[in-house]
Amino acid sequence: MPAQSLNHYTIKARDMEATKNFYVNVVGLTVGDRPPLTFPGYWLYCGGVPTVHLLGYQEGETVIADGPSYPAKTGRLDHIAFSCVDLKGMKANLKHRGIKYDERVLPRLNMTQLFYYDPDGIAVECNFGAEETERTAA
Repeated sequence: MPAQSLNHYTIKARDMEATKNFYVNVVGLTVGDRPPLTFPGYWLYCGGVPTVHLLGYQEGETVIADGPSYPAKTGRLDHIAFSCVDLKGMKANLKHRGIKYDERVLPRLNMTQLFYYDPDGIAVECNFGAEETERTAA
């Protein structure tokens, strides 16, 4: 169940293209493969690892003002993600502590993700390898 490493961080950018260009042109990251998700964004790679995820705004969505807002709005830093092991153990731990979570399986990658909030309202994402994703009946 313990976290193994920091997986990535996500920025809800005011101007996604300008932010992408900054990370590519200034920091030296590269734009790479991203699963076919239903919202706009980029995955930026550092040394072959998708380290920075950018989220664009969807139609009708309010642009985040500088700084966090509450409840459960984390500001420009959207969430913190960790690579983890022991999906069943983590789910049991969250349930035991009364922490509500959202479980998702990434398209094509078949990774399981658990999303929940810390006491300050910052979103936390735990990523578990495809080998831990429970098979569903067809």
